[in-house]
Amino acid sequence: MENEALTKRKSTGSLKENDVAPQEEEEIGLKAKMTLMNGVTVIVGSIIGSGIFISPTGVLMNTGSVNMALIVWVISGLFSMVGAYCYAELGTMIKKSGADYAYLMETFGPFMAFIRLWIECMIVRPCSQAIVALTFSVYVLKPFFPDCQPPDDAARLLAFCCICILTFVNCWDVKWATAVQDVFTYAKLLALFIIIGAGLYFLFTGHTQYFTFDNTKHEITSLALSFYSGLFAYNGWNYLNFIIEELQDPVRNLPRAIAISCTLVTVVYFFTNVAFYTILSPVEVLGSEAVAVTFADRCFGMFAWTIPVFVALSTFGAVNGILLTSSRLFYAGACEGQMPEILTMIQIQRLTPTPAVLIMALLSFLYLMSSNIFALINYVGFATWLSIGAAVLCLPWLRWRQPDLERPIKVNLLFPIFYLLATLFVVIVPMIASPVETGYGCLMILSSIPVYVVFIAWKSKPRWFNNMLSCVTSFLQKVLMVLGKSNKPAQV
Repeated sequence: MENEALTKRKSTGSLKENDVAPQEEEEIGLKAKMTLMNGVTVIVGSIIGSGIFISPTGVLMNTGSVNMALIVWVISGLFSMVGAYCYAELGTMIKKSGADYAYLMETFGPFMAFIRLWIECMIVRPCSQAIVALTFSVYVLKPFFPDCQPPDDAARLLAFCCICILTFVNCWDVKWATAVQDVFTYAKLLALFIIIGAGLYFLFTGHTQYFTFDNTKHEITSLALSFYSGLFAYNGWNYLNFIIEELQDPVRNLPRAIAISCTLVTVVYFFTNVAFYTILSPVEVLGSEAVAVTFADRCFGMFAWTIPVFVALSTFGAVNGILLTSSRLFYAGACEGQMPEILTMIQIQRLTPTPAVLIMALLSFLYLMSSNIFALINYVGFATWLSIGAAVLCLPWLRWRQPDLERPIKVNLLFPIFYLLATLFVVIVPMIASPVETGYGCLMILSSIPVYVVFIAWKSKPRWFNNMLSCVTSFLQKVLMVLGKSNKPAQV
């Protein structure tokens, strides 16, 4: 009888929650299918993308010496661990998907949360996904074009196919998405362990001539920019918080997954850089567009072709990690009424946030057609760290304003204070050094204000506008076969 009723509702085009039996309504929602190991691979797979394989020159360029570069890599990893530790308290206290967005919403209200949502959803995440997908396609095509860059149109078409495949996987089943993340995380770790093994061999056979402090730069701006580059390589340590509703036993598994993955990535990054400098001089590293490929050409001979393959596998897994977590950010924003209502809805058979996955893919397709996506990422990079700093600020603020909240994990307040001070240093100094990029980034942030005023703050919208949104929502519900968790009227 329930199936017949559901079929009837589909045929009439009114998939409304008040038509659903109570027991059926309780079944519509994100399910906790992710284990501790899945959580570790989500974080590791999201952090380790293309950067460590292709060009870790940013840190060396701004430090000047190999030893100082290695110190920056370690400190960047420890800094990320401190931030992740603070997020463990926030994630187990505010058990909502959306991470930073959910924490800002609970602490500082809808306006601050929307600014974070706008920058992350409309620019940073789809741009990042487009860039990583393009990197994937370039390295897949590289063996066919060994002496030149692959054709731009071919690379974009293959990137489009990559996103399409992973969109289908994420729409079909969360377990499929996490399985993809598991497999490709293991592949990229295998590649890094091969590089580390070769590097340790050369290190123990006396190749230590490049490990010095010669030419170290002492300018504050250069030091800050080196950390900016190092922290960018660790970006992704907070991604599991975006999908915490789908993690089994989050109070137990979230802090464990964060601790395991951040420690593993820091160790792997350090020894991978050590491996590079056992064979390659600082001049060679700075002059190489693909440090791992240059290293492989020097070490592996006829097997050097395997590194571009592993880079492709690494970036494929990174695209999946971005899509998996970013779609949950759209979902979280829609649940708070700050995104279209259709994004709150779950596919009734697959129990996946299909509309949110699709909108993330569509935005990425738009950025694939742009020639300035790298510039866009640079413009809003500082805003990302400001947002993470604002999320960490939620921790001491909530300790003061809401001391009675249940806190399964309670972090010593010295950790968020240290993180906030370091974040100010990392953000403010590059702003002084790169005022043009900062200006463009500020304009992008300010663009969220008119959107917020018109679509969210303005409650008395014309009836025709609300009716139009309701019709569009109803049509998309029928096409995608999705249901939501609330009976709120459609809104943007």
